[in-house]
Amino acid sequence: MLSDDELALLEAIRDSGSLSRAAARLGKAPSTVSHAARQLEARFDALLFDRRRYRLQLTPAGQLLTHEAARLALDVSRLTQRVKQIANGWEDRLHIVTDEILEFASLVPVIHRFDALKSGVGLRVTHEVLGGTWEALRKGHADLIVGATNEPPVIPQLRWFELGVMEWVFAISPRHPLAAIKAPLSRDAIASHRAVVVADTSDRADGRSYGLLGGQSTLAVPTMHAKILAQREGLGVGWLPRQRIAGLLKRGALVERATADPREPNILYAAWRGDQEGRALSWWLEQLRQPRFAKRLVHGIEVMD
Repeated sequence: MLSDDELALLEAIRDSGSLSRAAARLGKAPSTVSHAARQLEARFDALLFDRRRYRLQLTPAGQLLTHEAARLALDVSRLTQRVKQIANGWEDRLHIVTDEILEFASLVPVIHRFDALKSGVGLRVTHEVLGGTWEALRKGHADLIVGATNEPPVIPQLRWFELGVMEWVFAISPRHPLAAIKAPLSRDAIASHRAVVVADTSDRADGRSYGLLGGQSTLAVPTMHAKILAQREGLGVGWLPRQRIAGLLKRGALVERATADPREPNILYAAWRGDQEGRALSWWLEQLRQPRFAKRLVHGIEVMD
């Protein structure tokens, strides 16, 4: 490991190409710099400086030493910062998994506020679908899950609270054949048309898809946003979050139809492991408990034409 002075010497010679200019940059006498350079070569038993040319240059060995020493110094600095961070109660990083039903855009203002804390905590936000969200917490792949649906499962040290209720509407393109039917749609009528689904990301073999009828053909899409757009384009039918498509319903880009079997609203949950609460997790839980933020998450960002 090089000292700060030794690394500064190597970098000064590399950048200036001259012992005298390197000495001036370091505020030292040229003889002192020359002596230090030879001491370095003796220490590593390697030729670090090419003195055969008018311009003093680092040899390949000198270049390697300079590069690796700078990298190690940066790693040590970062490690020191991380140690202080952990000692002050902050996590090294925080992994938040949201159910795909939520829009990432709803999190952006809160991420800005979190960044302003300058905690040093690395933040990772990913998403899962249905059972995959709870599974991420159970397997230890998430520190916090947001927007999970269904009743909380049995997970050691599980803690949770309700974020709010998401209401659903059976919505289809005005050009879809079912749009011409004014009476409540029967199960048979719906099952005869393709459903658009965002599939469960759980590892379970019987992963779920809400609102899917037995034998119904499907179009699987990657996100709720894609599902909304697919149904708007008449590619299939299905249930959509009422608040997210309010504007599309108002403009007639989607039409709502009653069904013989209405879908119950979903309660959305935030959950975490109670034995792993650091300052970053506590901060995020405080934000999620604020009614205004929770409402923004549950209602989401409207999909526009």
